[in-house]
Amino acid sequence: MSDPQYQFATPTKRPKRRGWLKITLISMLSVVGLVVAVGAGGYWYLTSTLSASGIDVYATDGSTFELPTPAEINGPINVLLIGSDTRADQGTTEYGPVGNDLADVIILLHVSEDRKNAVALSFPRDLMVPVPGCPNPDGGEAFGPKDLYQINATMNRGGPACTLLTVQALTGVTIPYLAMIDFKGVIAMSEAVGGVDVCVAEPINDKYTNLKLEAGEHNLIGAEALAFLRTRHGVGDGSDLSRISNQQVFLTSLVRKLKDDGALTNPFSMLRIGTAALENMTLSNSLTRLNVILGMAREVNDVDLDKITFLKLPVRDMTGDFAGRVALIEDRAQLLFDKIANDEPLLLTKANVGTGAVVAEEPDALPKPQATATQDSGTTEPTATPTEEALPDWVQGTNASVKSCSK
Repeated sequence: MSDPQYQFATPTKRPKRRGWLKITLISMLSVVGLVVAVGAGGYWYLTSTLSASGIDVYATDGSTFELPTPAEINGPINVLLIGSDTRADQGTTEYGPVGNDLADVIILLHVSEDRKNAVALSFPRDLMVPVPGCPNPDGGEAFGPKDLYQINATMNRGGPACTLLTVQALTGVTIPYLAMIDFKGVIAMSEAVGGVDVCVAEPINDKYTNLKLEAGEHNLIGAEALAFLRTRHGVGDGSDLSRISNQQVFLTSLVRKLKDDGALTNPFSMLRIGTAALENMTLSNSLTRLNVILGMAREVNDVDLDKITFLKLPVRDMTGDFAGRVALIEDRAQLLFDKIANDEPLLLTKANVGTGAVVAEEPDALPKPQATATQDSGTTEPTATPTEEALPDWVQGTNASVKSCSK
């Protein structure tokens, strides 16, 4: 972990580099296509909305992340995805009273440099972690470090940039990109993609999110999609770990839909999805250019479904004053952090979804350890290749090729 004592009064900024204009020819053609298709007004609406949504985010040395160069966009990609549970400006009291802004969902997305693997690592909102010093998003004196703090509350402490700093310090992974979406944004995106098909193994009746679903297949759209992602009392043991399993039911189905529809490589589909969500999103300044976003979407699209892995962070229950909270199982978590930092594949030979979900359909296409000959007898034994070593059995997660159901 990095030293939590950071200085933010006068952060050292890298010079802004204009190399993003040359990220890929395809991305540029996509932007041109958007301009032709929707006219200058639509294009400028998107670019102005993107610029307005941008905030400064920081590396652990205090420097800001700027627009990526071609070399950076072609290397490993690390993005922190945050689902905000803010009730402010959401237009309804259905979600509860307005209170502190917290990080309802925290996912680290890593796409390997060779574009053969991707991982989405979920952090429980109840996780207790050390928090580094964070800049004050409203200006003024920076917030000092904390020895132990609930990770979802870092957003209320120093905004999403503080959550990003905390995850970087915890994992040792440099994360230049941040995307945060609120309730209205989730609703708008689910509508833009035409809903997401999910499987429910047992009826869900959650009075906290007003979600009621019978067992079976459902196309979730709008407020119902949001309630499904937020429910924890309606699935598994009611814990946030069960909720993560339930979210992975939705997210793996969403990935399959986007890839099957070709949405990630279609500028018109990206325009529809983007305009639906942008007004309800906060992005790092490093993500506030259309061709950067389009280029990243195309890079993610190159990864096969069975190599897009969704994982839970390994944690243990805490006791005493922290009962109801969780802490890292440090050696296990460090294994995952190191693999991401070193751009090594994180592959499952079998889905291990944990409480909150059940595997409904697991294809034969899951990565398998490859066979190598032993030196002693010349016989063949199944062993994992060094570049695609299977994760230990204790790792909980699934991949986008596996259909799972809420339970």
